[in-house]
Amino acid sequence: MTAQPIAPSRFDRLSSYLEADPANLALIADAADAAFAEDRFDDAEAMLARHEAVAPLGPHEQHLAGLVAMRQLDWPRAAERFEALMAEGADAPAIRFNLAWSLAMDKRFDEALPLLDEATSAELPQAAELEVGLLHQLADFDRAEERARALILIHPDHRGLNAAVSTLAMDIEDPELAAATAEKAGDHPAALVTLGTLVLGEDDPVQAGELFDAALVRDPKSPRALVGRGLARLLTGDQAEAAREIDRGAELFGDHLGSWIAAGWAYVLAGDRAAGTARFEKAVEIDDSFGEAQGSLAVMEILDGHVEEGRRRTEIALRLDRKGFAAALASMLLAAGEGDKERAQRIFDIAINTPIGDGRTLARSLARMGMHG
Repeated sequence: MTAQPIAPSRFDRLSSYLEADPANLALIADAADAAFAEDRFDDAEAMLARHEAVAPLGPHEQHLAGLVAMRQLDWPRAAERFEALMAEGADAPAIRFNLAWSLAMDKRFDEALPLLDEATSAELPQAAELEVGLLHQLADFDRAEERARALILIHPDHRGLNAAVSTLAMDIEDPELAAATAEKAGDHPAALVTLGTLVLGEDDPVQAGELFDAALVRDPKSPRALVGRGLARLLTGDQAEAAREIDRGAELFGDHLGSWIAAGWAYVLAGDRAAGTARFEKAVEIDDSFGEAQGSLAVMEILDGHVEEGRRRTEIALRLDRKGFAAALASMLLAAGEGDKERAQRIFDIAINTPIGDGRTLARSLARMGMHG
């Protein structure tokens, strides 16, 4: 059987027409559209540049240029294109969303949020998802909760929005909302992380680990999933691997205090006190008013025999958070260790594995901060 010749793509066909009519702007614009439809983004960009060399882009082509930049992950360029469109009077929800998304991906969160007005988020569920995510990112928890509850009534079945709300719900300590929205989000990675975190809170690290594994298959660089899986490993006794995974999550988070504290304690439990101390110091560097970071460093100073430094830091930790676990442990070591480094170490080894309060060990309670903070 004779093989049938492959028909040229629409872009290739239009490109051939341009050889005969190179300055035909309508033909150039059609070729740019065709290239974009065929995922040939460099060709689309080249066609748009060719158009601009002859005449400014019209609104459709300007929008296409923004979409091309988005697909090329050139967020500043995408934002520039959509900003130009809006400056010329184009103010459709899709343009607002694309501009907000580009600014958010460029970490310009404060600029992105005002673009997502109520009309835009009501019309586009992806805009609603982004609005909740930005409010959460900017730590405006009251407004985030208010908008989340309103928007899931408008877009009740949108997986991304439900996943974003489930993540927010964990941080505002509303497990019922977290569970309900995570279930509706299906296998969205953020929802799987929420479910894993809820299961971890029920002391089932094996099932939690499976959920975090599933999340990481879908999003290998999810910091919450990495920290969660690390905490699950910590609670099953795999301390060394737990420390490495929580550490990777903390690095991806950047300024998530709880994950740095969890990474530090995981390293301490794995026998690497120096690495643990470095993570506590990182947390203090991010926010020196975080009581658990100061308390954790106080414990390390006491164990290293630097009792007066440990005492001073324990006082700071207690002023910041009188109910902090690490400050309580440091206070106990100071009271019972009597300044004796070896005695303090023996007391620490016992205390870190002794169930307290609700039956969890102090080490477990401290590690659980990895999903919060």
